[in-house]
Order: sequence, then structure tokens, then C-alpha cells
Amino acid sequence: MKRLPPLLLTLLLLSACGGPGADGPVTGEDAELTVFAAASMQETLTEIGENYKKGHPNVTLVFNFDSSGTLKTQIQEGAVCDIFISAGQKQMNQLDVSASAEVNTEGLDFVASDTRFDLLENKVALAVPEGNPASINSYEDLKAALEAGNILLAIGNEDVPVGQYTREILAHYGLDEGSLAAAGVLTYGSNVKEVTTQVSEGTVDCGVIYATDAFSAGLTVVDTATAEMCGQVIYPAAALKTSGHPEEAQAFLDYLRTPEAGAVLEAVGFTPLG
Repeated sequence: MKRLPPLLLTLLLLSACGGPGADGPVTGEDAELTVFAAASMQETLTEIGENYKKGHPNVTLVFNFDSSGTLKTQIQEGAVCDIFISAGQKQMNQLDVSASAEVNTEGLDFVASDTRFDLLENKVALAVPEGNPASINSYEDLKAALEAGNILLAIGNEDVPVGQYTREILAHYGLDEGSLAAAGVLTYGSNVKEVTTQVSEGTVDCGVIYATDAFSAGLTVVDTATAEMCGQVIYPAAALKTSGHPEEAQAFLDYLRTPEAGAVLEAVGFTPLG
């Protein structure tokens, strides 16, 4: 029997096994992507992840939702994370070596800077429980009630982006957080979801949260902060240099900028920027 040349035999074996050129390109291996994201994105990102899975069955998305400050610390301490989406630039900058040394004071180098972009914008909202029992209808009303000492306001902790925006609003109105805390008119939450829950349960008279969280919780928003009051609320997104799946991470970041993902974000009040 005539023996086949080695090269021809190799090509035939590749074809028989479904190698390149047989039935199209070989599909990628299964990958698990861990996404650390601001708590205010829990509902929307979960829905986006379910939609993404339909077209990318080989990718499993694992989400970790919490305050951006907590997530930043977890990343710094070595937690497994492929993508970080922060509710403020500060927390992302603290991990990005290309950011100002005044912000990234420790010279941390976790962010793959070439993947970083501003994903969306949110609004800082003043929300009230059902029935608005304290009759707070604006930030001006809030200022007067806090000064009178006859209200209970829920805000985020100082390491939580929504809490940082809230402190800027208080400063805008000439209010001192320390004095307010001493007067017993403030309660705190370790992330925006905790503040939202306090408002939803009516344990406070009002709370400063994101407009999107108010929407998801069915709360009434009586006022929205302007850029002059607390700046823009921008959420940056990026892959991390420590990611074990950089290609899959980039693909998911690209998907977040599509009209399909944007529609989910817009439905609850986010403004897509990507």
C-alpha cells in the first residue's frame, strides 16, 4: 500500500478532527469573568449579563456589587477581578498608575489604562419615603430642616461615592457634617443600597441616593443635584492588568458600549457615555 506524504497525512488528520479550515474557526475556551461594580448598577448589570450570556455561552459572568471604595480595597488586597466599574473617578484613579499622584498616592498599578473609558452618568437625587411625611420637596427644604434639627437624613459613608457627592452638596449649602451628626439628624449606609433601604422602609425622612436607585426601588425623587452642587457623577470602567482573561474582558467592555446594553441603562435613568 502506497504511503501518504507526511504533510498530506497531517492535513487529513486535522480535517478529520475538525481543525482550522474544516468547519470554521475553533471556538474559544470557557472563561469566568469576575466583574466588580458599584452597588447602584446591580439591577442593570445583572440584566445586561443575562443578555450577554445568550450570545456568549462560553463566558460566565460573576458579579461583586458593593461601594466603590470597598471594591477598590478588595482589588488592592489581591481579590480576583477582571473588570472594575466604579461610581466615581476617584476610586478608579486610585488604582490607575497613569492617574495623578495626588490621587493615586500609593502608585498602584492595577488598571489596564488602554481599556478605560467613561461608561455612563448618573444623578444624585433627594428621595423620600411613601407619602413624604416630612414634606421635603427640595434641597432647599432639606437645608432648612437640617438646620432646624427636626429631620432624619440618610447618607452614604465618606468612602462611598454617593456619600462623597452628598458631602459636596452639604458644603454647597454651607452645612457642616460634623455638626449635623452631633445633632443626631444623620444616619449612614455603607453603600447606596443601604441608604435606599432606609428610605424605602421609612426609617428616615429622606435620603441622598442615585436617581437610578430611586427608580429601581420605586421611590419618589423630589430634587436632583446640579453639576454646580456636586460635579458630574461619572462611572468609569476598565479591565485590570491582573485579569486572567483579557480578551474576554475587553469583549464584555465593548458590549457595554452597544445600543443593546445602553437601552438597559437608559431604562432606569442612566445616561450612557461610551
